[in-house]
Amino acid sequence: MARELTEADRAAWAGYAQVVKPLPGHARAELPAGFEPIAAAAVPARRDSVSTRARVLPLAISIGAHPPGVDRATWQRFRSGKLPPARRLDLHGHTAQHAFHALIGFLRTAHADRLRCVEVITGRGTLEVGVIRREFPLWLNLPEIRPLVLAAAHPHAANPGSVRLLLRRIR
Repeated sequence: MARELTEADRAAWAGYAQVVKPLPGHARAELPAGFEPIAAAAVPARRDSVSTRARVLPLAISIGAHPPGVDRATWQRFRSGKLPPARRLDLHGHTAQHAFHALIGFLRTAHADRLRCVEVITGRGTLEVGVIRREFPLWLNLPEIRPLVLAAAHPHAANPGSVRLLLRRIR
């Protein structure tokens, strides 16, 4: 079903057609009769359905760094290991790809269940050999995971093979 163009539609198209750069070797197309360009400022801006707040990406997570948005008392309890994890995910023996997908599923489920603190065991390994331990900080900052996690810290300085995550609250 064809719809009739309004004068505002015609004016918006004409304004757009005037700013489009033609392909190399082609001339600018002439406007059909009845199309009068209007200034771009006169065309009403279309509002996105996604709010501005949802599009703002939070700062990058660094394991052990105090993030904005967490008060000092909560951060001290979380960092010192006094905030117990509600669930644990052990990634020992997984390939990096399988561990990544398990982490995404685990965090989405924990966030949907409104859990506040979870623990992920990457294994101690060494930074040269422990692939999961080396990749884990990078995974935390990917777009699939970053909106779910507020902070990350080792529950004990002597155990770098375990990371506790403070999850964002659902608002």
